[in-house]
Amino acid sequence: MTTYTAPARDMQFLLHDVLRVSEQDIPGYAEMDRDFTAAVLEEAGKIASEVLHPVNQTGDTEGCRLENGVVRTPTGFKQAYDQIRDGGWIGLDLDPEYGGQGMPYLLGTAVGEAFVSANMALNMYWGLTHGAINAIHSHASDELKRIYLPKMVAGEWSGTMNLTEPHAGTDLGIMRTKAEPAEDGTWRITGQKIFISAGEHDLTENIIHLVLAKAPGGGPGTKGISLFIVPKFLVNPDGSLGERNALSCGKIEEKMGIHGNATCVMNYDGATGYLVGELHKGMRAMFTMMNEARIGVGLQGYAVAETAYQNALAYARDRLQGRDVTGPKNPEGPADPIIVHPDVRRMLMDQKSFVEGARAFAFWGASLIDRSIRAEDGDAHGLISLMTPVIKGFLTDKGFEATVQAQQVFGGHGYIEEWGMSQFVRDARITMIYEGANGIQALDLVGRKLGQDGGRHTMAFFEMIKRFIKENEGNAALKADFLDPLKAASKALQEAGMYFMAEGMKNPHNALAGSYDFMHMMGHVCLGYMWTHMARAALEGLEAGGGDEAFLKAKLATGRYYMARQLPAVGAHLARIKTGAAPVMALDPEAFDH
Repeated sequence: MTTYTAPARDMQFLLHDVLRVSEQDIPGYAEMDRDFTAAVLEEAGKIASEVLHPVNQTGDTEGCRLENGVVRTPTGFKQAYDQIRDGGWIGLDLDPEYGGQGMPYLLGTAVGEAFVSANMALNMYWGLTHGAINAIHSHASDELKRIYLPKMVAGEWSGTMNLTEPHAGTDLGIMRTKAEPAEDGTWRITGQKIFISAGEHDLTENIIHLVLAKAPGGGPGTKGISLFIVPKFLVNPDGSLGERNALSCGKIEEKMGIHGNATCVMNYDGATGYLVGELHKGMRAMFTMMNEARIGVGLQGYAVAETAYQNALAYARDRLQGRDVTGPKNPEGPADPIIVHPDVRRMLMDQKSFVEGARAFAFWGASLIDRSIRAEDGDAHGLISLMTPVIKGFLTDKGFEATVQAQQVFGGHGYIEEWGMSQFVRDARITMIYEGANGIQALDLVGRKLGQDGGRHTMAFFEMIKRFIKENEGNAALKADFLDPLKAASKALQEAGMYFMAEGMKNPHNALAGSYDFMHMMGHVCLGYMWTHMARAALEGLEAGGGDEAFLKAKLATGRYYMARQLPAVGAHLARIKTGAAPVMALDPEAFDH
């Protein structure tokens, strides 16, 4: 059985020593003092470790069952969900007008990390509801909001997003699901959607599906797509549940991981739907949910890695194998714990430096979302739009690597199911695929986001790093270990961008062939930027005294490791980018057989 403890100390360090939330001018941040966030994180951590994590392995081994059209979730899931619902956790950062608590998105992100780390598959049930709520809140009519949001915010009803079809994944323009207008102003939705997470289950009394479909007169491609609310049970005027809608779960997919979450094939047979937003403008509305989901998936990437790391660390301290080459460290025992061996330390440091850097990146991104919404800051909106594919793509790629490394620490036991490490690897794997596969994230970054608004946000990103380096270059304790590596990595990233500008115009394949490397370059630079901020905060804490000296010294050592051992990867990525498309496109499709 694996264990999990929420990293509340590190979260508090980020909130108050790095981001300094209560000093920011973002509405709602002044109330987030240390005592308040500590109380929230302590309670969330307790639920995560004592309620959610104990049924994580159960969810993996039992999975979900489809019985007479109803999906039965694993043992203990309903009881755990009810505690989340009754505690008001689903509405923590949602609009008070509909029953939410109105806390900042940043605090919701910190709590969400703990819940995902504890039980990713279970968290997805209310995580998707959160996204559906925000899509409805942003785009639906006041009447639809009145009907659906209070019950969803309360967790009595859940929500989904329905995009993918058997023949249409990334290319939604070729979807076949149809919406036909009815005389009463509603719509009749007909078609099949696949890979629908939490599409059917027994945790809530109603499930509110957000479905993309093509309505008449919309034209070809994505221009004809509209978004509809399609509830499992129709809702009566008084808010009570009416008859079952004409939709059903056709099957549950048998998956590599996240067995505790029901991934469904959903069939719509003339189901009653309600238009959300403008007709034929469904992609705009759905992207509200998709962008939130992509950031949430990035969080999943490092959150699962955090739990895997915690268990790998505990195993490395306990497992006795061999002797330290410099002399026994456990002379009274038959062997030394494997944590004494440099290669095991390498794996643990890779995991620790990634997870802590990723957490800082995700929290910073969440603060940008708060600034863009609460302070109506267009620059913050542009910057988080630029960062979204990096958060999703880089953090899930590296998060999966980290879970594999954690499994490797266990040796043969890591390959045995009862130790639980296999589940972390299998669960983390989906994060690289859903909500837009990571190759698509890279294409989005290079093909759309870099040049968005005339490249203004990209230039602002580089200027932000340049300004930070200049402001701190007099700090000798930061310069050699942090500022100089960050400066070099930032220049390499800019060089890659200049290559795309020069060569991409001649042959677009030159840019697209290097997009994945660029996404990873940018991810490393972002984590290097985060580590430099954390290092400055740690140094200030040590100078001030009275803090957790061991924690702060470990933070600095971990940051130096990242800057010395991980950040140099930007050089290899740049070298690959500058080879252009020729090596990638050299073989004709037929030649792959030879």
